[in-house]
Amino acid sequence: MKNESRQSIMLGEVEITRVVEWAGPLGPARNLVPGVGAEVWKENQDWLSPDHWEADGDRAVLALQTWVLRSGGKTVLVDTGVGNGRERPGSPHFHHRQGDFLGELARAGVRPEDVDIVVNTHVHGDHVGWNTVAADGGWVPTFPHAQYLIPAADDHHFGPGNAYGGGRREDDRLIYEDSIAPVHRAGQAVVWDGAHRIDEYLTLESAPGHTPGSAVLRLASGTDRAVFVGDLLHSPVQILEPACNSCFCLDAGQAAASRRRILERAADEVELLVPAHFGGAGAVEVRRQGLKFALGEWADYVEVG
Repeated sequence: MKNESRQSIMLGEVEITRVVEWAGPLGPARNLVPGVGAEVWKENQDWLSPDHWEADGDRAVLALQTWVLRSGGKTVLVDTGVGNGRERPGSPHFHHRQGDFLGELARAGVRPEDVDIVVNTHVHGDHVGWNTVAADGGWVPTFPHAQYLIPAADDHHFGPGNAYGGGRREDDRLIYEDSIAPVHRAGQAVVWDGAHRIDEYLTLESAPGHTPGSAVLRLASGTDRAVFVGDLLHSPVQILEPACNSCFCLDAGQAAASRRRILERAADEVELLVPAHFGGAGAVEVRRQGLKFALGEWADYVEVG
């Protein structure tokens, strides 16, 4: 994937800027979405490669990215990536990572003090990492004036109330302690459930399955529509095979049901589908194809910064 770290598009009155923390091949494609057969990747190689699949080596290509929305006079971040200097023993790609995300954000015209709202679509390490930065031997909110919107079910599941994700992974405790708990202590956390309206254009809705509190952010401005779906999809092959979950989905049945519901509405309402990890243009329209779905047009950006 070429360097596309800062790109922008207008949907109605809302400007969307894409800021990429990292992009590249991450792991075996069949491990990422186990239910998708080799033939699906091969039959679609002409458009999957090179932005979504590295055929030589059979590796999925992903991006770690944040979407900056300027809406109603406010600056909203959708997910905050991996962060720097984190203890992530169960995630080698994220462990002790060092990058220039805040520099990329600044080059997109966003300083930490400019951010009004941070949306965490769910509490996984590659979505909450830049919630905080290291300071005085601990962690403090990166965005000092922002409200952090955190799904209630994830805050409970990954927090001490449910013993840090039910004790499934040591990383879950570490993620909560360095990226979520400091936001609570600072009084900047807004824990929501079901639905939460941010402004006249932006609404959060629950879409559980990937995690208990996984959420989508809907944008409606004028005739333009978009839906930021977090990790409901990791690869475009899941548009073709929506029953197939990623290896990270905690509740397979719920995740597949949420994915199909979101894809159906995206197709029917001509919403731009904006997943957290798609490479290439990162966002795409969805079309119905009988009882299945097909990809439409990819997002068309202008370069910024």
